[in-house]
Amino acid sequence: MIPTAPKQPHLELESSQLATKASEQALRLFFYYRLILASLLGILYFSKVGPSLLGHTDHTLFTLGVIIYIGLVLASGLLLYAARPLSLNQQTFLMVFVDICAITLLMHASGGITSGMGMLLAVSIAAGSLITRGGYASLLAALASIFILSEQVYAHLNQTFETTAYTQAGLLGTLFFAIAILAHVMARQLKTSEALSSQRQLDLANMEQLNDYVIQHMLTGIIVVDTKSTIRLINESAWYLLGMPEVSTGSPLEQACHKLAVQLSEWDPEQHIPPEPFRPTSGGRELTAGFSLLGEQNKGGAVIFLEDTATVTQQAQQMKLASLGRLTASIAHEIRNPLGAIGHAEQLLKESPDIPQADRRLIDIISTNTRRVNEIIENILQLSRRGRSLPKEFLLKPWLEQFVGELARTLNLPDGVLKLQIEPGSTLVRTDPSQFRQVFVILCENSIKHFDREPEALSIQINGGITRESGGPFVDIIDNGPGISLEHVKQMFEPFFTTKNAGTGLGLYIAKELCDANRLGLDYIPLPTGGSCFRITFPGRGNQPVR
Repeated sequence: MIPTAPKQPHLELESSQLATKASEQALRLFFYYRLILASLLGILYFSKVGPSLLGHTDHTLFTLGVIIYIGLVLASGLLLYAARPLSLNQQTFLMVFVDICAITLLMHASGGITSGMGMLLAVSIAAGSLITRGGYASLLAALASIFILSEQVYAHLNQTFETTAYTQAGLLGTLFFAIAILAHVMARQLKTSEALSSQRQLDLANMEQLNDYVIQHMLTGIIVVDTKSTIRLINESAWYLLGMPEVSTGSPLEQACHKLAVQLSEWDPEQHIPPEPFRPTSGGRELTAGFSLLGEQNKGGAVIFLEDTATVTQQAQQMKLASLGRLTASIAHEIRNPLGAIGHAEQLLKESPDIPQADRRLIDIISTNTRRVNEIIENILQLSRRGRSLPKEFLLKPWLEQFVGELARTLNLPDGVLKLQIEPGSTLVRTDPSQFRQVFVILCENSIKHFDREPEALSIQINGGITRESGGPFVDIIDNGPGISLEHVKQMFEPFFTTKNAGTGLGLYIAKELCDANRLGLDYIPLPTGGSCFRITFPGRGNQPVR
């Protein structure tokens, strides 16, 4: 099973969600305060250790009131931690309303306003106003004032107490409204501060996510290590370029790539000597590494930049093609015109009856070499006229299955000559399909042209997929021909190099140029059993097989 690159978590924050979370936490704290208050009133009253004023006017009413109050507080807690059929503001209003009713009742049973228990309502009004962001501030103050005043009127009409305290009731109501107004102002400021804080958190989270997205989707491999060469960050490109090692955050760099760890340990920032290119695996792509120190006084680790040398080659290729385009324009004008005249003269000589039969062999030589020069010019013009590559992502196996069928019909190959094996079948590649097709046609035709035995004995095996050693997707074109001698291997991709008199020497050169233009690697791998093996490697980034 081929491993896949570790995915990064996505973070989405909204200011309203943060504000709601803060209000929910405040509501829980308010519930705990009410539970402690109700329990404390009950303990002090029933244990007879509390103040004598608790319930001294009406013991029965106070006993019933404190029991009901504790029960309602517990019920509000169940409602708070249950499925929440009510909204947060509705639960807050219900809690404060219960406090107003219960505390007013307990206050009446303890001697009325002069007992001082009415001041407990100030805490509930302030807490309710802050939790609801000032939404119910005035309503809660009005309800508390009405209940306090109604209690005083009831006590006066029933002559429950010896004296009335309308003045204290009015002052207490005024205090409630003052607390409500103050809480409303504080709630607005709190809302503004929370919105600003939430927006900053959201901006930071979005920036972090954006930075993470940019780093993970860069074609350049990025690795961050600490002073002990322990990996702190590795993006997908680096993971693919290094051959998909079994590493994660906290793994030593040595485990990811020994050669890279050695280069980092030997790197001297004072000398400014670029490290040598290296291959992390035997079949991997050639990489170049760059290092940059981090932290104060460069003692906070290092950032490693991994570049595929094919990228640099591609840039050089674009410059070379621009020069080649100007050259081929001159070739077309300066060579094809006289070449056309030579070809026309050859046709006239062929039609002349006075030419001896022995000299017609010379005319055939002129005709053959004229066509060969014209073919060379056509190949060069085709290379220079090639448009920019338009890479697309596609599944390798079904694309090759269709291509192999078309190529066998086009070249009239017997059944079984072209064999295909791609593992895993879900391997994705990214390249220009039309230019990739040209490369395949050139390599397959090259195998056919250089086969030195009966055509029926020819075998072309196309293997591919993705492995840990390959460092990304690859395709091998393997034939059972005579192979290429070691003395010719270094020259095979040079223009006009050929081992056959009838060849132009541009086939493999064009294939190499097309691969470079698409950031593909094209290498020749000698086989101990004979035959030739051309390997095409694809950029590792973005070619994840499905697990």
